[in-house]
Amino acid sequence: MAGKLLRMVSLGGLAAGIVAYSSYRKEMAAIKASVDSGSTIAETAAGDIEYAESGEGQPMLVIHGAGGGYDQGLLIASDFAENYRIIAPSRFGYLKAPVPNDYSPAAQADAHAALLDFLDVKRAIVVGTSAGAPSAIEMALRHPERVSALVLLVPRTYHPTQVIGADESMPSQAVLRIIESSADFLFWLAMRASRGSVVRFLGVPPEVEASASEEERDRVTKVMNSVLPLSRRVRGIELDGLTLMFPWLLKRIAVPTLIISAEDDLYGTLPGARFTAEHIPDAQLHVFPTGGHLLVGRTDEVRKVVREFLEQVRPKGSVRSKRRQLEPVM
Repeated sequence: MAGKLLRMVSLGGLAAGIVAYSSYRKEMAAIKASVDSGSTIAETAAGDIEYAESGEGQPMLVIHGAGGGYDQGLLIASDFAENYRIIAPSRFGYLKAPVPNDYSPAAQADAHAALLDFLDVKRAIVVGTSAGAPSAIEMALRHPERVSALVLLVPRTYHPTQVIGADESMPSQAVLRIIESSADFLFWLAMRASRGSVVRFLGVPPEVEASASEEERDRVTKVMNSVLPLSRRVRGIELDGLTLMFPWLLKRIAVPTLIISAEDDLYGTLPGARFTAEHIPDAQLHVFPTGGHLLVGRTDEVRKVVREFLEQVRPKGSVRSKRRQLEPVM
């Protein structure tokens, strides 16, 4: 009897595994099709650059974080960038973006400027999120004439005594191993079987996400999905891990700057955000008490803070900008 029951349980587990893998294959096919069809390749002086655009209005260059790509940039912009022309590149190593010999934040900033040249955009608001912040800062230092305002969201920035990274808890480290091994199915499965572990790895206290509204939890799910397929983003993740933070000459940044972080960001961005705000002349710093690295539950407030800042610094008589009509490169 016991043997028969064990066989039934084993067969049930096998059947569940087959169903799960079938669902994974279907969802992954849709994700890959969307990622492949949603971008354009710009042939620039800095090499090929993958990017996508949406909307019309004042240009806004949105630079994604670790595990992202142009699609994550568009997702980030959807939180606060209505009535702007969004330009979202994939950083080096992400999706179709090649990896040059020099993949430093400075070189990435030069690539951002080259993309603006390609699009005939003279100046843009530059938004750098998480690991996208270093090249955003370099844009303000190396190409200040191209930056009308700088917005840094939960930024990976320099602090003399602190290093940013995933927390050392067992759940976060387990997800990190999945990321490093580029295991798409395991990450997909972890999102469903151990959501709290993935949420923690993404820098958000699980209890904050669990108590958030359904709309906010859906937003977190979209961020999770934006990490897939891992196999097409893992090289960029590796490059982010190899990038060391050094002190910038922040006092030379002369563009209006807004920095946003959260006290409970498990990636520990707050000390660096404060340090950066203290050293950029007239920088504004806004710190939320909760929300974690994804600013969960703070979407409306982030939208309000960013919009008020941009209204303050918007040039008078600014001209609306339309995106170029180009066919995606498959």
